[in-house]
Amino acid sequence: MTRLTPQVRATVDVHFRERDLEDALAHDARVGLTAKEKWLPPVWFYDDRGSRLFDEITRLDEYYPTRAERLLLETHAPEISVTSGADTLVELGAGTCDKSRILLDALRTTGSLERYVPVDVSEGTLRAAAAALADDYPEVAVHAVVADFRRHLDLLPDDGRRMIAFLGGTIGNLDLAERRQFLSGLRGTMHAGDTFLLGTDLVKDRDRLVAAYDDPAGVTAEFNRNVLRVLNRELGATFDPEAFDHVALWDEDAGWIEMRLRSRTEQVVEVRGLGMKVCFAAGEELRTEISAKFTRAGIEAELAESGFAVHAMWEQPGGDFLLTLAHPNR
Repeated sequence: MTRLTPQVRATVDVHFRERDLEDALAHDARVGLTAKEKWLPPVWFYDDRGSRLFDEITRLDEYYPTRAERLLLETHAPEISVTSGADTLVELGAGTCDKSRILLDALRTTGSLERYVPVDVSEGTLRAAAAALADDYPEVAVHAVVADFRRHLDLLPDDGRRMIAFLGGTIGNLDLAERRQFLSGLRGTMHAGDTFLLGTDLVKDRDRLVAAYDDPAGVTAEFNRNVLRVLNRELGATFDPEAFDHVALWDEDAGWIEMRLRSRTEQVVEVRGLGMKVCFAAGEELRTEISAKFTRAGIEAELAESGFAVHAMWEQPGGDFLLTLAHPNR
């Protein structure tokens, strides 16, 4: 369904509605909280409060990924723009579209930019960002899409010569099987001339990795516990967030950081909206996020397995972060 926002030159397609979001949360809570090893996906951190907390996290000295990726984009966006030859930028998980402006400016400078397609599940955030972008880039057709990149890749606009950007290291929130499914699905929607720009965090010293997810000010801990507040509000749960400790650890074998919430005591939590009770033993943990870290060779291998060829890579000095531009194998 396409809706036109009257005050701006922006189109918004809605494939993911509030009811879909409610159903997805209920499904994830029911499945994750009844699993033998309890888990929740990190998408549920990001209500308004969670988004504000994450913005605060990105400004912490310990949290390097956002700064590192932004510096890479600022340094290499002109080269990325020319190399891609794109006239359309599609951004998955665009949020407020802040970093995308770096790419938009570079594409506009080359004279190729015609269309911007931001994709996100948050309709309110996306509409506001689309309106602002339409004002700031009046010569660009802004075509926002409210959608889940895990489910709706085949519904995205596919005209033009597209560069599809997936930034922020977000692909690290998917395990290996999920990454294969996502990359293969994305490859299946791409045409000759399209490119894929991927931002990934790199493997580095364990202490530095853990510190990025366990800051001494406790901002990340509060961000982690926020998922419990979301469940309380949306599903009538009775979690006491302060009854859980924040845990961040590096899993060497899996190649990812895990964030967990550890129950301080034996407790029973009601989730009234689902008609269920969840029992926690003292010390039992609820996994709330994985954040996989990569190597250059590993990224190239995963992309190749899903039908991509790497065109270029740009790495932050010191090995903090990597941008990869790939294209579909012919």
